[in-house]
Order: sequence, then C-alpha cells, then structure tokens
Amino acid sequence: MIRARTRWLSGAALLAAALLIYRGGHEGPVAVAPPEVRSAAFWDTKLPDLGNVPQPFMQWLGKVLVVNFWSSCCVPCQKEIPGFIALQKAQGGRGLQFVGIAVEPPDKAGAYAAKAGMNYPILQGEATVAQLFLDAGNRAGGMPYTVVFDRRGNAVASFIGEVARERLETLVGTLL
Repeated sequence: MIRARTRWLSGAALLAAALLIYRGGHEGPVAVAPPEVRSAAFWDTKLPDLGNVPQPFMQWLGKVLVVNFWSSCCVPCQKEIPGFIALQKAQGGRGLQFVGIAVEPPDKAGAYAAKAGMNYPILQGEATVAQLFLDAGNRAGGMPYTVVFDRRGNAVASFIGEVARERLETLVGTLL
C-alpha cells in the first residue's frame, strides 16, 4: 500500500512538472519575485561540475548570479540557453555570472553543453535536485527554473518557464 501511494505521488509530481514545462514553453515564464529561497541552505550548497569537482555557490557571492535549472530534453530550456550564453559573454566582465544546474546525467549534460557552446559553469544536479529546487524557491519543481541573486546573495526574482534574453537583460542590468 505504501509503495502504491509513493508511486502515485511520484507520478503526480512528474505530471505537475511536465505541465509546468509545457506551460513555460507556450505561455511564457511564471515570475515569482522575490522567491522564497532558503538562503543559508542554498549558499552552503556544493555541487560537482561536469569534471566531478565540487563547486561551492559561495564562490559567486559578490556577483549578480543567475542560476538556471535545465535539461537537454526540455524545449524551453533549449530556447533560452543561447540568450544566457550571449548575456554571459556581454556582461560577465561587469560581474554577471550564470550557473547551469543540469537535471540529467553528467554525460548527457556535458554533450549538450559542448554542442550549445555554453560559456558558464554547468553543475550536476541530478542527485540532489529535489532538495535544491526547494532551497532555491521552486516548490512546484518545474523547468526551466531560473533564480536571480543580487551581489549580496539576496534572491530578487525567479522564473518557471522560458525567460527571454531581453527580460533577463533588463533585470540584471539594474543589479550590475
């Protein structure tokens, strides 16, 4: 009985995430500002990069940080990544830092990141993504999910669904 209930809850969570991904790709992002980020838990997190080297989020404190949860099979994720690449290139020197958290196996994420030319750190979130989603304010678990932090580490905005480059550029421009 417990197994059946667990399977049902897991299925319901996957369905909710799929609906959010679908909604994000067709109706635009759902903005939540400011997000309910568990700051201490989030900033204390270390995730391995694609080379399996632990990367602490604390290293990016002092920068305008854009954290994006993504997957290579997520169409809205694929659509927003080129804008992230362009913004990192254009504004990285002014203190903007994108960090991608891949919600899939590292080999698959690495292949996609190389093909897309992602010019910012990609971390492996596959094993810990459920708790990190919560710590980053994403209670629904939808993707893509993007959180923007100011230089002091305060979460100032979050989005479930595809975020247009122009919208993000305007937001981070006020923080740089």
